[in-house]
Amino acid sequence: MNRTIYILNGPNLNLLGLREPKLYGSTTLAQIEALCRRTAEGFDMRCEFRQTNHEGVMVDWVQEAREQAAALVINPAGLSFRSIPLLDALKTIDQPMAEVHITNIHRRDEIYQKSLVSLAATGVICGFGPFGYELAIRAVMDRLAAATPVRASFTA
Repeated sequence: MNRTIYILNGPNLNLLGLREPKLYGSTTLAQIEALCRRTAEGFDMRCEFRQTNHEGVMVDWVQEAREQAAALVINPAGLSFRSIPLLDALKTIDQPMAEVHITNIHRRDEIYQKSLVSLAATGVICGFGPFGYELAIRAVMDRLAAATPVRASFTA
């Protein structure tokens, strides 16, 4: 089995800890990356952690993950609500995929409540702050484990 989880982050997440701390908290993206790496290592997995402010770069990374990743965790940020190209790329993913949002998008302004990405994701985790990333890694690992057949050996 491939031992890499791709964790992709969208626009403005590089400003975590500075941008709207009342909404997003004080945790930085570097701290979230450290949390993700520790969590992935607990499953003997490697973590490919990235952030971009550009839609096309995110689409390229999703296409790369399609070929290289065992699973995908994505916080598409603002791309969640308007990016058809990202949705189309995500629809090609067969691996377990968790969509993560730091805030509970369903309690936010209407413009932030309907994520297009959710149409392609295996599952969605929102509202648990940075801990949502750990939950997402655990969830995709559970899906990977469920998809791996257990070979029993029988003796007569």
